[in-house]
Amino acid sequence: MQKVRFFKSVQVKLVLIYVLLILIAMQIIGLYFARGLEETLKDNFETSITDRLKLVNFSVKEEILKERTDKDPTLEQSLKTVLTGLKSEDIKEIQVIDARNRILASSDVSNQSIVGQRSMEPLVLKSLSSKTPTDTIALDEKTRKRVWVVATPIINTSNGKVLGTVYVKSNIERIFEQMNEINQILAVGTALALAITIILGIFIARTITKPILDMRRQAQAMAKGNFSRKVRVYGNDEIGQLAIAFNHLTNRLQEAQSTTEGERRKLASVLTNMTDGVIATDRKGKIILINTPAQKLLNGEQDELMGRPLVSVLGLEEEHTFEDLIHMKDSINLDFSSQDRPYIWRANFSVIQKETGFVNGVITVLHDITEQEKIEMERREFVSNVSHELRTPLTTMRSYLEALADGAWQNKEIAPQFLNVTQTETERMIRLVNDLLQLSRMDSREYEINADIVDFNKFFNRIIDRFEMSKSKNVEFQRILPSTPCYVELDTDKITQVIDNIISNALKYSPDGGNIRFGMTANDGVLTVMISDDGMGIPKENVERIFDRFYRVDRARARSMGGTGLGLAISREMILAHNGKIWAESEEGVGTTIFFTLPYEDEEAGEWD
Repeated sequence: MQKVRFFKSVQVKLVLIYVLLILIAMQIIGLYFARGLEETLKDNFETSITDRLKLVNFSVKEEILKERTDKDPTLEQSLKTVLTGLKSEDIKEIQVIDARNRILASSDVSNQSIVGQRSMEPLVLKSLSSKTPTDTIALDEKTRKRVWVVATPIINTSNGKVLGTVYVKSNIERIFEQMNEINQILAVGTALALAITIILGIFIARTITKPILDMRRQAQAMAKGNFSRKVRVYGNDEIGQLAIAFNHLTNRLQEAQSTTEGERRKLASVLTNMTDGVIATDRKGKIILINTPAQKLLNGEQDELMGRPLVSVLGLEEEHTFEDLIHMKDSINLDFSSQDRPYIWRANFSVIQKETGFVNGVITVLHDITEQEKIEMERREFVSNVSHELRTPLTTMRSYLEALADGAWQNKEIAPQFLNVTQTETERMIRLVNDLLQLSRMDSREYEINADIVDFNKFFNRIIDRFEMSKSKNVEFQRILPSTPCYVELDTDKITQVIDNIISNALKYSPDGGNIRFGMTANDGVLTVMISDDGMGIPKENVERIFDRFYRVDRARARSMGGTGLGLAISREMILAHNGKIWAESEEGVGTTIFFTLPYEDEEAGEWD
């Protein structure tokens, strides 16, 4: 997970917000306090000056209205005496100006030169004309400090006439200096408050962000699959409750992950061990899941097949679209057969839908029906062959019987011949039916193996002797058999029938002057028997089919020799019932060799070359 930058962390944000709130509060309080204090000090200062001006105004008016004798001081002297006593730290200068704007007296000793001159101060003129006090804050030209200038008219109360004005410059700069000192105190206090606030804010923010950081680390661990960590609970407040809920969520997620992992393993095991192929797609029809049987069927790797369209992979793009598969109710047979082997699969499609009906994808199950189709084809072929094998003798019999019914039975030369043919065909049908019944019993396992331990060497020689005595062709038997006994547990009747079928076929297809060879070898608990002839042989592509039912390399010749085409099929079933194997090796025009094996327990054995 990406590391959070310093200024984007919750802790810094909390501290900044806390500091800004305190700073704004201090600024508002300081501004309100400073302005209020400044107004108060100014009002107090102005009130104090105004009260003193009232005394000055009264004293000056008394001196101006006073009737003087020669012995009395002059007005200027009297006013100077009055002003001299009023000088203080707050008042810089007091001037008395008559109604004609002439300066009568000044309290400033160093500024006595202006006495007798006309005053051109705007406030003085305004005060005389308006008969009302006027004031302003101005900048002193000498000291460059602020002063409060007040011009108060002197009015004769008896007639309302303006006698003059009292012009005062007061030192209001001292008030502003006091305000500066107070502001500095407020600034220092604000700085100290902010410093303390930052320290406290960090501790307070840590109490909030530390559990959050723990939960963040836990979330990172959970993202990596580690559910063993737990968030520490620091209290029972909202954050503590959140930590408890987070720990509970961790436990539930761990349980859910365990359940999901178990289900995933089950699903993976099921998909891996299924003989059927399973393919899952997304809502666009692209493959998102495929198991091993489906990969083998499609002859591709998982990386190659993932993400490809389902209809393209199954070879259905020319006949169907993905929307067709979504609405497909019936299964589809897919033919992946090659020249070497048949390969047919049945595809069933199931739609993955949400409760709202939205289609998320399709599940395709591929079932191998090659054997079913092969069995069905063999069944049809078997029925066809049985019908054909029965129809041929029945047709022959019907023809001869119709001829006999039409009067041929009265012909002493033809009738016996016709009856002989019908008898031969009847026996042939009986053999065919018996072979079919025997195969049916073997298919349904309605037979028993009556096993006896016999010396297979003697047993095999007796069967060969029987055929050698009754053979009708000029065929030589060659025995390549061991001299030592080899004891095998077998059903003598059934193995006799197997060997009879093989030797009968060898005699049928061996030409006059040919050889039939018999061999036997025992090794590693397996007895291998060989019967070879010099017949016409079997084409290489048909060797494995000679054990199929009704299969004949040369049908016309085999039928003329009385064969039903079931002898080797019966032999295979009997050998398999003895837990053995049977196979053939042949070369066309050279001959055929039939091998079969039987299990045995004798350690001594012989070999043939």
